[in-house]
Amino acid sequence: MRGFPDLGRTRVMGIVNATPDSFSDAHLGDAVEHGLRLLDEGADLLDVGGESTRPGAARVCEDEELARVVPVIAGLAGRAAVSVDTTRASVAQAAVDAGAVLVNDVSGGLADPQMLPFVAAAGVPYVAMHWRGHSADMQTRAVYDDVVAEVCAELAARRDAALALDVDVVLDPGLGFAKDADHSWALLQRLDALTALGRPLLVGASRKAFLGALLDKPAAQRDAATAAVTVLAAQAGAWAVRVHDVAPSADAVRVVARVGS
Repeated sequence: MRGFPDLGRTRVMGIVNATPDSFSDAHLGDAVEHGLRLLDEGADLLDVGGESTRPGAARVCEDEELARVVPVIAGLAGRAAVSVDTTRASVAQAAVDAGAVLVNDVSGGLADPQMLPFVAAAGVPYVAMHWRGHSADMQTRAVYDDVVAEVCAELAARRDAALALDVDVVLDPGLGFAKDADHSWALLQRLDALTALGRPLLVGASRKAFLGALLDKPAAQRDAATAAVTVLAAQAGAWAVRVHDVAPSADAVRVVARVGS
């Protein structure tokens, strides 16, 4: 990955949600401080997003998204490797101008046709997630005959579109996005099929509903289960995991690396 040397282990991406309705970061003014705390806990990079993508969430306008993420990225850049979590090329450009070194697009370039040309021109690495539509109605698209085969095929198409423009692309199976709990578990059981696509893999399971459905616990009580998924992802050779509670996952990836050395 351009700009991301091999660490000999899975990276930990800490989530910095600059959204007032987020279940993790309650106050926009605290976002930079929150990011710095995640660094202290062992995060390797910070993912800053200004638009909630949980099921049912409504979109925010471009100006509001820019107002949320750009000051936070500017406050963290230089002190951390920062990615921007956005589906808009205009927001990605402003974020890169503010110091972001990675673009994390949950739509895999499908929401904005200018996204892939932008990241190609900017020369920044890019995360393409499996996506079938925006959060407001994405769960209506959670229909598969073979979820692993179909997600792999759809991700392969996004991979090929990115590589055709010489974009350094990471793939994300999109756990919980247009997927019910069984679909997410099936993908976790077959991380080998996802790594076989030949690109670095990002796994984002943190506090998601499929963990809550298994454990009957609210989002804030799903961090131990998230760390368990981190172990599975690290054992499968994932490039990174995206988490809210950094410290347990930072420990977990180092334990997996030591056992495998």
